[in-house]
Amino acid sequence: METTLREQLFGLADPRYRDFSASLTPGAGKMIGVRLPQLRAIAREIGRGEWRAWLAAADDEYFEERMLRGLVIGYARCMPEEKLRHVARFVPSIDNWAVCDCFCWRLEAAEREPMWEFIQPYFRSEAEYEVRFAVVMALGNFVDEEHLDRLLETFGAVRHEGYYARMGVAWAVSVCFAKFPGQTLRWLEQECPLDDRTYNKALQKIIESYRVSPDDKAVARALKRRKQ
Repeated sequence: METTLREQLFGLADPRYRDFSASLTPGAGKMIGVRLPQLRAIAREIGRGEWRAWLAAADDEYFEERMLRGLVIGYARCMPEEKLRHVARFVPSIDNWAVCDCFCWRLEAAEREPMWEFIQPYFRSEAEYEVRFAVVMALGNFVDEEHLDRLLETFGAVRHEGYYARMGVAWAVSVCFAKFPGQTLRWLEQECPLDDRTYNKALQKIIESYRVSPDDKAVARALKRRKQ
């Protein structure tokens, strides 16, 4: 009898890893306990086959099954327009930070401009993980000279109250600082529109980054907003 994908996943389960991961991933739901490198290997294998049929029939009862759906979309070889249709169907099913962040893949050259346009409405979404999806996709692909000013303006305009949306913005700002410290520092200094919590969390992530110099970390420490 042929082994189903779910049976394969349970065969790879590590109960201790499952319990550890569940403690770090609020909202993940039912979890089997399969490590990410194993999920990536399965997703690549699916991506080399009839991945469209697989996506059409894929289950998502378990955290790992949702993770696989996202990974397969990222690995799928197709025109950007088709891939974005799969992305649009998948994004509403993101319900935790881990699925979100692992779904956000490094874009191919042909995918960059279509994705840049595609994510713009998600920055203004009322859904926490739709905002985080846009932010994480941006920080992984568009922190460059061409997009930096528009990115900082966009991050500053995010108003979602959700913790994971805010923390995504803080993370993204720290990546901008690591790559473009001068421009990002000026933005942070000049009436930065971020709310105090997100602003201070961005500074914390800058200070914790191994890519930021000690001198720049000292400058970041001095910018911390104090409660009035």
